[in-house]
Amino acid sequence: MNLGILILLITGLGYVSNWLNWRYLNYPVVRFLYYFGAAIHESSHALFCMLTGARITEFSVFSKQPHVSASKPRLPIIGQFLVSLAPIIGGSAFLFILNKYFLEGYFIVPQILSPSGLFFAPFDILAQINLMGWQSWLMIFLFLNTGAMIGPSFSDIKNIWPLIIASFFIKWPPLFELGLLVCALILTNILLQIILLLAILPIRKSRC
Repeated sequence: MNLGILILLITGLGYVSNWLNWRYLNYPVVRFLYYFGAAIHESSHALFCMLTGARITEFSVFSKQPHVSASKPRLPIIGQFLVSLAPIIGGSAFLFILNKYFLEGYFIVPQILSPSGLFFAPFDILAQINLMGWQSWLMIFLFLNTGAMIGPSFSDIKNIWPLIIASFFIKWPPLFELGLLVCALILTNILLQIILLLAILPIRKSRC
């Protein structure tokens, strides 16, 4: 597996997460959490726009299609790549900093060295949840919208498709491990959504 495949996998998993939210978990609290994730997502785009010299012309979070509009980055080639993939970096950094400094390392981040580890990592993360602790509830709320927070949109990928093709030839281990971890976070998100759906399914049936 290489960086290009991981980027496409992260994007696809993000869309699965958002589809589950809007199709089956379309409740006010879930929509609120989605927009919180979207705020982190779009703020990451905006931050990297500023870092790469792009001028922001529009910043919209609480709309049907949250987005950031900006001019082309002054940093050639790599600038657009960083702006488009900013949610992966910004969203992951947000979760890491929150866990390390605000929650004082409450969750132990699994080390994933191979694609096979992706299957076990979400279960390792969820196994650390203690429903008696507020830290766990905070992370549950955050994990429910990780797909919106971290996953790039198809338009983000479309903007840099030549660089995505080039990334298929990149096999730098640190980037590979980061990509696997991001995939694991979104898979944790999806697993939580499935658990929530199974929990509310009997309630829906009883109302029919």
